[in-house]
Amino acid sequence: MVLGLILLTAFLSWQGFQNQAFLERMLFIPYRSKHNAEWYRFFTHMFVHLDWSHLLFNMLTLWFIGGFLAEEYMLIFGVVKGTYYFAMLYLMGGLFATLYSFYKHQDQPHYRSLGASGAVTAVLFAFIAAHPTQGLMLMFIPIPIPAYIFGPIYLLIEYYAFRKGNTGIAHDAHISGALAGILFVFIFLPGYAQFFASLFH
Repeated sequence: MVLGLILLTAFLSWQGFQNQAFLERMLFIPYRSKHNAEWYRFFTHMFVHLDWSHLLFNMLTLWFIGGFLAEEYMLIFGVVKGTYYFAMLYLMGGLFATLYSFYKHQDQPHYRSLGASGAVTAVLFAFIAAHPTQGLMLMFIPIPIPAYIFGPIYLLIEYYAFRKGNTGIAHDAHISGALAGILFVFIFLPGYAQFFASLFH
């Protein structure tokens, strides 16, 4: 499942690097979604990236964190249901990543965004919600940090960057993706949610 997503995303991103017209069809453009009924853009943006470094960072995170979660879901729920849950999590993250941008930019024809960051962040925060004591590392802090501490630090950094603005990065998509991952666990996997809550009693 995860390998398939990575290969598909790498192939479509490569196509976008080569073909600007193809890339334009895949981008999330709120104006076109609203005024031209191009609703597919709420999902196609997840499969194209700005450049190789953007693609590599997202796909490495998906490989390590997503691979663990997908395997765990299949072990717990069976191959079919586990695959369904993981696919739903990923798509839910990609969809949530667009909602704020759609609200804010729906009447701005020049706004565009792309990338799997929202979906990947949803996977990351679904992992955090399920395994809050597991150690995770930030790139610039190579020391394992418990996930329940890592998560708030990540969100604070993203919120600060979002408020600062002019970074060229859709930090709102990262925040929305994180919320999607947490909501997914609490709604669809309540056993994990109960474990997380028990840590604070």
